[in-house]
Amino acid sequence: QVQVVESGGGLVQAGGSLRLSCTVSGLTFSDHAMGWFRQAPGKEREGVSCINRNGGIAYADSVKGRFTISRDNAKKTLYLQMNSLKPDDTAMYYCAPNTQFAPAWCGSNWRASVDFGYWGQGTQVTVSS
Repeated sequence: QVQVVESGGGLVQAGGSLRLSCTVSGLTFSDHAMGWFRQAPGKEREGVSCINRNGGIAYADSVKGRFTISRDNAKKTLYLQMNSLKPDDTAMYYCAPNTQFAPAWCGSNWRASVDFGYWGQGTQVTVSS
């Protein structure tokens, strides 16, 4: 059974930083691309960042230069370092593995999250102005 557990969210002032973590069990973590996604109230889920099996990385334009994704395959853990946070970053943050036809890669449509599965409970990030 695959389990995904996100942690590290919280309340922070604009300009502050947070580091999110995501642990995965029940699958071979190192074989899968991993993505961070977020969903704000009343909005659709959107991709924030994705990291391939081999370390290749993609970011949404809105977070480039502020967020850094990384992975530790030995610990089966995904990270998202978030700096210079803005109120617009307020959302529930989720991580998920790519579980579809080419699970090692993020793919060109990663931001739509359709190839990703095994969603956890998420971790809330709230940025005050």
